[in-house]
Amino acid sequence: MKFIDEARIEVIAGDGGNGVASFNREKFRPFGGPDGGDGGKGGSVWAVADRNINTLIDYRFSKRHEARRGENGRGSDCYGKGADDILLRMPVGTVITDRNTDEIVADLTEHGQVELLAKGGDGGWGNIHFKSSTNRAPRKKTDGQTGERRELHLELKVLADVGLLGMPNAGKSTFITAVSNARPKIADYPFTTLHPNLGVVRVGSEKSFVIADIPGLIEGAAEGAGLGHQFLRHLQRTGLLLHIVDFSPFEDTVDPVKEAQALIKELEKYDPELVNKPRWLVLNKLDIVPEEERKKRVASFVRRMKWKGPVFEISALNRDGCESLIVEIFRHIEQRKQAELRAQETRVTEAARAIESIDADDPRFKVIE
Repeated sequence: MKFIDEARIEVIAGDGGNGVASFNREKFRPFGGPDGGDGGKGGSVWAVADRNINTLIDYRFSKRHEARRGENGRGSDCYGKGADDILLRMPVGTVITDRNTDEIVADLTEHGQVELLAKGGDGGWGNIHFKSSTNRAPRKKTDGQTGERRELHLELKVLADVGLLGMPNAGKSTFITAVSNARPKIADYPFTTLHPNLGVVRVGSEKSFVIADIPGLIEGAAEGAGLGHQFLRHLQRTGLLLHIVDFSPFEDTVDPVKEAQALIKELEKYDPELVNKPRWLVLNKLDIVPEEERKKRVASFVRRMKWKGPVFEISALNRDGCESLIVEIFRHIEQRKQAELRAQETRVTEAARAIESIDADDPRFKVIE
């Protein structure tokens, strides 16, 4: 299936039904009074996050989603029926933005999350609501409210623990194939990967994490060159970036240091926060480099890059060094999760202490019994 990560749709909630002005006409009740019922509520439009969906392709072709209006009220105290709501199922990781205001309407980050996109109009009131001691036969009624109408932009940002970035043919697809259950297309020409790939990496019987591979980047990607610029959004939610560098000495004219530095500049242009994410350097295709030159070349590369972070030497084709890299990645992810958990516990503790410090006798605080 073709990967679709952007779409534009229009959602229209249903109008509320109109109230009615009616009077009782039963036998032997000459002054039965008003009995006009209310109109039904219009249908609303909701978004539901579904982990079983991985693209927005359904919304590329189905752009208009309109709920029905509520029924009008009737006499004999009959209320109009409310219209059914519409549920739009979308992939987890979808960001929904209002195209007119650029306001983020919803951010679907968890399976089963439900968010309101357009609210249906309330039904109008019948004349039974306007009866009083001085107005025994009201003829007043109200019309139903208009349902909301929005033009929305859907943008899918995949949720992964680790993201792969690098130049075309750096070996990202080979790496994700070697360590996960993903099976992307692999070939000996640039831009083999045309859409993001997700893979689950198993570390033991019950431990795993998710890794994402995006199309290769080239210089000028932030301005629209190549394919990778439109998929950089998928790296914004990853906790760790693996910068994979092609270290094979096929062409003397290609300097891996300059390629790596050019890619970092593209990240800065697109989103400076991407550069600040934890990023590890992974030197791939070391099996092609003569063993006696490997150590010297790696040291020269790190020195010229002025790299201060972790460096890993692997061969994704032979899977050399991949296992130790996966173990370190999992350890990093667990440490980050523990740090987030401790930070959350600290916030809860501080909030509890703040509540305990409140003086019950302080006149600024009123206890509701």
